[in-house]
Amino acid sequence: MKRSPSILAPRIRPIPPSKSAILSTLDVGTSKVVCLIARLDPVEGSDVLSGRTHRMRILGIGHQRSRGIKGGTVVDLAGAEKAIRLAVDSAERMAGVQVTSALVNITGGRIGSHHFSGRVMLNRRNVDERDITRVIEVASSHAQDAGRSILHALPVGYSLDGAAGIHEPKGMVGETLGVDLHIVSCDPLAAHNLMLAVERGHLAVEALVATPYASALSTLCDDEAELGAVVLDIGGGTTSLAVFHQGHLVHADAIAVGGNYITLDIARGLSMRLDDAEKLKCRFASCIETEADSRDILSIRQVGADDRDQSHAMPLGHLTRIVRPRADEIIDFVRERLEKAGFRISRGQHVILTGGTAQLGGLADLARRAFGTQVRLARPVGVQGLPEAAKSPAFAAAVGLLVYPQVAGRESFEAGRGAGGLPLTGTGGYIARVGQWLRDSF
Repeated sequence: MKRSPSILAPRIRPIPPSKSAILSTLDVGTSKVVCLIARLDPVEGSDVLSGRTHRMRILGIGHQRSRGIKGGTVVDLAGAEKAIRLAVDSAERMAGVQVTSALVNITGGRIGSHHFSGRVMLNRRNVDERDITRVIEVASSHAQDAGRSILHALPVGYSLDGAAGIHEPKGMVGETLGVDLHIVSCDPLAAHNLMLAVERGHLAVEALVATPYASALSTLCDDEAELGAVVLDIGGGTTSLAVFHQGHLVHADAIAVGGNYITLDIARGLSMRLDDAEKLKCRFASCIETEADSRDILSIRQVGADDRDQSHAMPLGHLTRIVRPRADEIIDFVRERLEKAGFRISRGQHVILTGGTAQLGGLADLARRAFGTQVRLARPVGVQGLPEAAKSPAFAAAVGLLVYPQVAGRESFEAGRGAGGLPLTGTGGYIARVGQWLRDSF
């Protein structure tokens, strides 16, 4: 069978540090769809939040219950389109502007990571921009992964004459220049269906961003990324993870299990309707049982044999015993996937929990016991104008999409493919680039 080359998903041009822009983002998740419209104005860089070149102020926000998405993947195009339209319409009315394009995150499609290396000869002269482009081209040429769609291509580090750990080789002298390139990719069919759902709402997709990377951009500080950290975005239908080492994203992954499974367990275990089970989870659920749980009594509504709701009293501890096994399972899945990829969490590294399900009572303590290291619950930082209800871990990916254009310059793609870019507003150049992407894919 002929192997097809790696395919570049649409990507955005880095926002110039000296210019303002209005951006729109779409967080298309399993449980909710969020649209943010924000104005980005130049600001001096932060010592804590690397790469933040702009102040972000929210102009409009819209969020809707998700439809047609399962495990981060589109399963009902019409349902997904409707949820996206409603979220965008709400944000537009609040901001007083019309959205024509958006940055979109992707969690489904078997997100995966691969590392490739390349090397070029220098003949004892200074490294210039052309040499860096050449060595990245060599590394990129190895990324032939049977039609996988490239979301991100991030140089992790350079080497000069075998000496590794060089962050910026430009101007240095040597015989050979090498690079370690981290490629984050996904299934192009999943990306294609997600783009279709967005496009049917008359929106252009300016870029596809891996959800774990977006969530990390809005929650991770420089020291944590430098010392080593794992960002876990635990959503409704998926749990995505991003591993950082020495300030670089070195691994990304996603697992099709999340908070919706806990809701299902509660609904089944207590014979409740799903909506009631979700409310019970959000208000009272915890994954660590305490002595008081046997004394605290909950009054719940159960579905009776005649389909009528019946009131029932039970100790809070019974709810905890339903929730705990699934929370343990999510943590175990994460640990297994990290170990399989060669990224065992060690003492001194940080684990950052974000996403809506990360707010589950006791989950941070459970993760701390499981990983044996520091764990914190993270909310998006460095953004102004978010309503109080949106200042929560559930909005980390949506805010991270606003950060992405500020750091997109760190990425490198094949010459000629990444040299162009998408504008920050409007659709100029979009049809041609996406048309080519679809022709390459299919």
